[in-house]
Amino acid sequence: MPTPPLTGIRVLELAGLAPGPFAGMALADFGASVLRIDKPSRFDKEVESHPTPDLLTRHKGAIAVDLKAPSGISLMKALIKGADILIDPFRPGVLEKLGLDPHSVLLKLNPRLIVARMTGFRRDGPYSRMAGHDINYLAVSGVLSMLGRANEAPYPPANLLGDFGGGGLMLVTGILQALYHRERSGDGQVVEANMVDGAAYLATMPRLGVKTPMWQHPRGHNTLDGGCPYYESYQTKDGKYMAVGALEPKFFNQLLKGMDLEDKDLPGPREIRDHWPKLREIFETRFKSKTRSEWESVFYGTDACCTPVLSQEELEGSGFVQRPAIFLSGSPARAIAVGDPKSEKDGHGEGVLGAGWTGQVISPGSEGEELLRRWAGPQLGKRLCQVDGAFQLSSLEKL
Repeated sequence: MPTPPLTGIRVLELAGLAPGPFAGMALADFGASVLRIDKPSRFDKEVESHPTPDLLTRHKGAIAVDLKAPSGISLMKALIKGADILIDPFRPGVLEKLGLDPHSVLLKLNPRLIVARMTGFRRDGPYSRMAGHDINYLAVSGVLSMLGRANEAPYPPANLLGDFGGGGLMLVTGILQALYHRERSGDGQVVEANMVDGAAYLATMPRLGVKTPMWQHPRGHNTLDGGCPYYESYQTKDGKYMAVGALEPKFFNQLLKGMDLEDKDLPGPREIRDHWPKLREIFETRFKSKTRSEWESVFYGTDACCTPVLSQEELEGSGFVQRPAIFLSGSPARAIAVGDPKSEKDGHGEGVLGAGWTGQVISPGSEGEELLRRWAGPQLGKRLCQVDGAFQLSSLEKL
């Protein structure tokens, strides 16, 4: 029976939010053994900490390690020796302050290790020491300025473009390249990704398009950013929406046919931008004449590029199955949803609790402890102990 492609790869994921956990989840979905290293839970007048409220936890285990204690750092160094990948979600300099410098310490302990480092701003940029979130990284990358409706403030597409696309997914791309390099050379390395460069890379096409008719107009007036009436979402009679993407003439003709419109009903050739406001009004009026369900019946099976805008609640209620984004015929990923025929056929388990619709916050516990002891082996396992729920080594002799 085939196994997922990353089976046997060991990943230490230092607990964080969004891009780091997403990268770890992507690796775990494709077979990697992922052990999350969490902060110890404690509460006192000076320090309050709890397990990281992360929902991107499927196929992972978690343990608590006090990285501010010598015994905790000693355990990390011991685990690094048998790890393939370390995911570092911290700000620049944090690992170094902990005595875990990737070059002078970690790669000396394990020359095959891949240290995958994720930051928001560039490590060598003017904002490198500043806190930020997805919107800030998009802002300084130049991407945010291109997003939003005409005559409105720029707005980000939730935190998908920075955290997950330009961040976590780019980090996974770097990790896979480093794994391929290691297969040929035997050497590990440091992989550095940041959301500024990642988002800018994802925006290559619109950036290049700025100097062409495709994207040379102000924000919200271009073909793909809400300016074009035949690349738009329209409200229906019941308050729901249909999405239109009829860019090519042959698809546009199919759209008109479904809407019971002819060329004579239009203000003029669709390519002339001056006609766009009136064309949008015609489409808005026509779509509000039927419910979304009625429009679905009209356009289903056609090449009009017109589809319903489905909500997550609708998809979950309809039995839509969540699957890994990529299917590999010879080494498919682990299942996400219980009862998915594709996953069942390939024999990669029965899915996870929540089936990809409900995330589970994991706390350091038995599953992570079992994984830790399996990684540690009998010799190192004899030296493992817990203090206030955090794992450490019982002795600090040289590893």
